Amino acid sequence: METTSTCHTDDLSKGIMLAGGSAARTQSSKRELEVLYQISTRISSQLELAEVLDQIIGLVNQVTHGNSCLLYLLDEAQQELVLQASKNPHPENIGALRLKLGEGITGWVAQEQKVVAISQNASKDSRFKFFFSLPEDRYQAFLSVPVIAKDKVIGVINVQHQKPRVHTPGEIKLLSVIGQQVGYAIENAGLYEAIRKRTEQIENLLRVSETVSSNRYLEEILNLVVKLCSEMTESSICSIMLVDESRQELVIKAARCSNDEYLRKPPLKINQSLVGRVVRDRQMVVVRDVAAEPDYQHPELAKKEGLHSLVSIPLIVKDKVIGAINCYSATPHPLTKEEIHLLSSIAHQAALVIENTRLASETLSAQKALESRKLVERAKGILQVEASLTEQEAYKRIQQQSRRLRKPMKEIAEAIILASDFKKMPHSQTENSA
Repeated sequence: METTSTCHTDDLSKGIMLAGGSAARTQSSKRELEVLYQISTRISSQLELAEVLDQIIGLVNQVTHGNSCLLYLLDEAQQELVLQASKNPHPENIGALRLKLGEGITGWVAQEQKVVAISQNASKDSRFKFFFSLPEDRYQAFLSVPVIAKDKVIGVINVQHQKPRVHTPGEIKLLSVIGQQVGYAIENAGLYEAIRKRTEQIENLLRVSETVSSNRYLEEILNLVVKLCSEMTESSICSIMLVDESRQELVIKAARCSNDEYLRKPPLKINQSLVGRVVRDRQMVVVRDVAAEPDYQHPELAKKEGLHSLVSIPLIVKDKVIGAINCYSATPHPLTKEEIHLLSSIAHQAALVIENTRLASETLSAQKALESRKLVERAKGILQVEASLTEQEAYKRIQQQSRRLRKPMKEIAEAIILASDFKKMPHSQTENSA
């Protein structure tokens, strides 16, 4: 692997001379083997990526005696390097600090797949990029190596020293080998994470299936669905909106969010809104930045809540869109094929349970209406006989009583029937009842 170096020739010669000698080389080789053994042990014993990276960074720092050690990983979707581990810690920057390929010394190393070794005045290098959140201009020496996996750069390791330092060929070679080892660790951890995530997705899908087939209320089911979708996509806000056909609007029916302001949003017009596009086009919509979309109707809320990307999936039953599941994230979340498939499966099941609940509700309402009608018909017949009224007069009397007492006509009819039945009871029974 090619190395670019910035240092004085005399200093480099002195460094090589100090590293010379068979005894020194033997001692150095033992140290390198010990470090590589420790890294291999850590990699094989840990599968969680964050733990692996933290331990490797700790070992690198011990070997190089650096004042700072940073590890960046490549976000392939965004083609950016993201800070994922550091020593000394910069916790507020982990996962937040990003560099484009080619940006700064770190981005240059990733893009060119070359090592950079600077012995002093690193901040004066033409490739250097200053970050207000990192005091990198305080460091004199800078050693940066690419992290390799399957012949591809997937990250960069940086070691920094506050004082000038000549990086020996052995030190550069050791850090380069560590970079390759880190690549294997990340690959193994990635496979483990993929398996773990897939297992979680299957479990979540089973939970949705069990819920859909249970006798839980619709509201409880919808809240569970938004919870699962939110966790799966790491969303800041997740909601289910249903179509109000009479008004041609989308109305929030369930949501998982930290702020009630989202729940108070007015309904969205289907023909004027971004989510309405999902209903109109009957297709999933993925938006990188909602605030930049002209159809998005609440940019001020998005800015306030720090919302950026949106994934909206239609709820379809029998070729009819009845609503949408919406997942908002603070950062872009590129969906994998598996995540899209799982979200589509959840949306399909949610749509079924919503439609089945609606049909059940309509059936129950029809049954109640029929029962009420039968009672009113029976009460009309009683009034026609006992009060010598026509059918129309009997119905009007029940209706007037309902309005006067502010009670349903069904209750008035039940009272008339009960009173009639009471009159028909034999005298002895009424005395016993008394």
